[in-house]
Amino acid sequence: MAPEKVEIFKSLETWAEHNVLIHLKPIDKSWQPTDFLPESEASEGFFEQIKELRERCKQLPAEYFVVLAGEMITEEALPTYQTMFNSLDGVRDETGASLTSWATWIRAWTAEENRHGDLLNKYLYLSGRVDMKQIERSIQYLIRSGMDHKFENNPYNGFVYASFQERATFVSHGNTARLVKERGDMKLAQICGTIASDEKRHETAYTKIVEKLFEIDPDDTILALAGMMKKRFRMPGHLMYDGQDDKTFDHFSAVTQRLGVYTGQDYADILEFLITRWGVEKLVGLTSEGRKAQDFVCGLPSRIRRILENKALVDMAEKAGSAVPFSWVFGQEIRI
Repeated sequence: MAPEKVEIFKSLETWAEHNVLIHLKPIDKSWQPTDFLPESEASEGFFEQIKELRERCKQLPAEYFVVLAGEMITEEALPTYQTMFNSLDGVRDETGASLTSWATWIRAWTAEENRHGDLLNKYLYLSGRVDMKQIERSIQYLIRSGMDHKFENNPYNGFVYASFQERATFVSHGNTARLVKERGDMKLAQICGTIASDEKRHETAYTKIVEKLFEIDPDDTILALAGMMKKRFRMPGHLMYDGQDDKTFDHFSAVTQRLGVYTGQDYADILEFLITRWGVEKLVGLTSEGRKAQDFVCGLPSRIRRILENKALVDMAEKAGSAVPFSWVFGQEIRI
């Protein structure tokens, strides 16, 4: 990235301290995974609480555990996402313990996100409904594979992507909470809802950063947004693999689509939400290249929806009645 662009982020250090770091919670006031799990220190009631947890989980269909496992595996690949942020010019943590606002955010955001995978991992382990070794292998495969994010070390791209992705995880965890609540597992619904709430708070921070970039450098910011959309937003788990199924992520995504956890419509809705949030349609004073990018981005939600309508008809014909085995649920066949 050009030195003058790097300087923009250096100049925003104080702004980030007062406008981004405020979206972090003090550790002593943060929830921890054990707040939602059987109390191991209460020896007399521990096994009874596990029994109750397993009884609740028996009421949930296996396809819900495919969704929960895929969401958890994605959350557990957190080292990849921290590495991703530390590849970005102007904001990376240069020492591993830098006190700059950007570096502080990266580490603190990672620390807050780390609880999500921890909690879902422990809950699924206690549920008895999943093959934990297969899930653990999937986590190791995903972290080893990394993520092809196409950021080109550009923080404009990174923060645009993070805004979209935090919104997407807020939606998916929130929809999972709704599904399990309808089946009567109120504790698991609370867990998913709590994680969704964290994602929403992080979304607020990232969208605020991009909003500031639109204010001070609208041309490069709209070009970054258009560029990321042309590359297509790749979900963090797109290289997911369980050691058996070469299309693990595609099949997981098909289940989330069918159940309404995360859909193509959500993708279009998120983009439309961000366009409105950042006032993209109202941007003025852009270069000709910037105006072309603006037109492209603003017309994209309707284009995506038209494509989805046609694709839905094809998918219905191709996938009608089809099912695939998922190793995460002991090879049970799940409809996609």
